[in-house]
Amino acid sequence: MRPFLLFLAVFSAAINLRAGMASVGAVLDDVIAAYGAPASLGGVVTALPGLMFCVVGLAAVPLARRLGLSPTLAGAAAVSAAGLALRPFAPHIALFVLATVGVAGGIALANVLLPAWIKQYGGSHLVALTTVYSVSLSLSAAAGPLSALFTSSWQAALGVWAVSALAQLAVWVVVWRRVGVDKPGGEGDAGPQPEAAMHRSRTAVALMLFFGLQSMNAYTQMGWLPSMLASEGVAASTGAAGLALIGLIGAGGGLVLPTVIARARTLTPLVLIFGALTAAGYAGILLAPAAAPIVWSTLLGFGGWCFPLAIALLPARTRTALGTARLAGFVQPVGYALAAAGPLLVGVAYGALGSFVPILVALIVLALAMGGLGVVASRNVYIEDELAARG
Repeated sequence: MRPFLLFLAVFSAAINLRAGMASVGAVLDDVIAAYGAPASLGGVVTALPGLMFCVVGLAAVPLARRLGLSPTLAGAAAVSAAGLALRPFAPHIALFVLATVGVAGGIALANVLLPAWIKQYGGSHLVALTTVYSVSLSLSAAAGPLSALFTSSWQAALGVWAVSALAQLAVWVVVWRRVGVDKPGGEGDAGPQPEAAMHRSRTAVALMLFFGLQSMNAYTQMGWLPSMLASEGVAASTGAAGLALIGLIGAGGGLVLPTVIARARTLTPLVLIFGALTAAGYAGILLAPAAAPIVWSTLLGFGGWCFPLAIALLPARTRTALGTARLAGFVQPVGYALAAAGPLLVGVAYGALGSFVPILVALIVLALAMGGLGVVASRNVYIEDELAARG
């Protein structure tokens, strides 16, 4: 496959992996008001991505082994595009939620399988493709809430992302026609058995928890950061800008971290710093939210570098595309189950308490725990070798 198509395929998929869901947070209050829904439903809507990533992610590897990586990714693009196109026209909140389920389901498949596709086709371009993936993922998270600043209604803010989703579908149909049924490589490779249970790897388990806590932070921020700031009198536009800033800063992490992982002897100082910065961002929102909301968003953005680091570790710590797919299939579903609990519990707790103070205290503690788990998750080992050593 030509390098141009490789990079275009990765970019088109990654740029759609966050925007369709990140765009909801900035207009969540408008959506709830338009349907006359209870505030607690906001927690359900913001938890759907994590929940679907867990449920659908478990099916991703079996589907890829039966249908092929590229056909499954093309199908995922089709499902996401359909949900994004239908969601703004939903006459009832139930149909809005159903369309959101479709968006999240398609994204869930791509979340698990795109790293394996990169591993399979990357070759000498592996680090560069991983960089494009991580940067585009962060740009997607940044661009999502920005649509609310340049459109006149929540329907337009959400519907605009159907255009990029349809473009992604076109690219992956071309890829599918070029490569056919491309099952993940590594099934017949010599060496450590690829079917060894992933939970037996200490590094895989730590990466799953690390990924889960960072994803919980990311989706809590996407769903609730504007509301957290607005509750203290910060303008809605500032909250949306802060959320976009977090995504833009995350793009910087995606740009540098794949190369850092490939070259660094240890990542321990970095993950500890990222955890501390995340905690500091939440502490700023807790203690002085209106004083410097952009500063707090900046701290959260740099703390969010845990996410591109976790994403880059998936292909970096495995030897084959099958190993990458299985590691992603273990890390992401369970990790996103933790992520789903975050925004859902925030919605329930805020509805019951009427305050974000205890929620922010809990987020600070979890951010520090995330840094500690990152030390184990980022060790310089191959998962297959670790599984083989544990027999």
